Amino acid sequence: MKPESALAADKHTGAGDGAFFQTGNILALSIAHFIHDVYSSFLAPLLPLLIEKLSMSLTQAGFLTTVMQIPALINPQLGVMADRISVRYFVILAPSITAVPMSLIGMAPSYGVLLILLFIAGISVSMFHVPAPVMVAELSAGKKGRGMSFFMTGGELARAIGPLAAVAAVSLFGLKNFYPVMIFGLLSSVWLYFKFRRLPVKKTGSKRKLSVPGTWRGLRHVLRPLTAILIARGFMHASITAFLPTYIKMETNNLWLASIALTLFEAAGVTGVLTAGSISDWFGRRKTLLLSLMGAPLFLFLFALTDGWLRLAALLVVGFTLLSTTPVMLALVQENAGHSPAAANGLFMMISFIARSAVVVVVGFIADRIGLNATYLISAAMGLIGIPFVLMLPRK
Repeated sequence: MKPESALAADKHTGAGDGAFFQTGNILALSIAHFIHDVYSSFLAPLLPLLIEKLSMSLTQAGFLTTVMQIPALINPQLGVMADRISVRYFVILAPSITAVPMSLIGMAPSYGVLLILLFIAGISVSMFHVPAPVMVAELSAGKKGRGMSFFMTGGELARAIGPLAAVAAVSLFGLKNFYPVMIFGLLSSVWLYFKFRRLPVKKTGSKRKLSVPGTWRGLRHVLRPLTAILIARGFMHASITAFLPTYIKMETNNLWLASIALTLFEAAGVTGVLTAGSISDWFGRRKTLLLSLMGAPLFLFLFALTDGWLRLAALLVVGFTLLSTTPVMLALVQENAGHSPAAANGLFMMISFIARSAVVVVVGFIADRIGLNATYLISAAMGLIGIPFVLMLPRK
């Protein structure tokens, strides 16, 4: 009987296709996702301090997220590359490349320097998020929803812990001097090198002529409705993930409470992400998405219109339903990707990042004029628009 490492190697070269769900290797990729995304989650909790330091408007603050996501435009090209050659070193190096600029944002002397640091981090985010889900899909055999849930749990857990880690680091060292935390990202890349150096991304398209337009044509029946869903969902996602700490700090003047609120939202999302993919494996992708996209807007309305414990409960339900959609959509894309899974994932990630980055600027612009509370109501209404597009997705 082959050892696990040999079986994993067989799986990635095609020898073990469909054999079994490789829990150990998928959990390792989930840990890698966690390490990477802890750093990429630093911006939102530190945004109130950066706004104060650099005298930014909420529109300028929203544009920071946009700049960080601009490199997503190259995601399809990265995906085509990942279908032709092994890009496992992208996954290995990404935590380090993300950790360095994100640990330096407190030192940025101007708005322009801050934009440069976030742009570099955005490139690294793309380097990680395009090939990693493809590796997960290969290792998941016939349980792609479950595999994506495991993988995305690492990212959501990072976004739950990351805000507290960022605020703790700033409380301990100060906004300008918390850069030593980058050491954990650097060390993680060393660990990932020894873990994944013999697990190349499978060259699924090595014998076929691959292109971004060709991948789009083959997948447009899935990507078109998903694009509409991502835009509608993006209003809710942006208003919470980008501006919740700013909103809570404006109301309470307590940065710790602001970070705890975001952490609770993301923690609820961890539960949603961990369960939604597996549920969609047997309940169906469309039905699972439909329930999530009905629940999130309704409870976001409740969050905006209430206070106290009822508001907290509504926030938790929004986190559970809103964030649980990602593994289901990733599984949908991989199931319909054919011979270009990485290019398909690159297209989906590009659309996802562009939708979020464009919407967050709009949300910031609206919030500058009518306030964040009213913006949450508008975002919830926009979220309802995505429901009909779920019905346009393929049933199987």
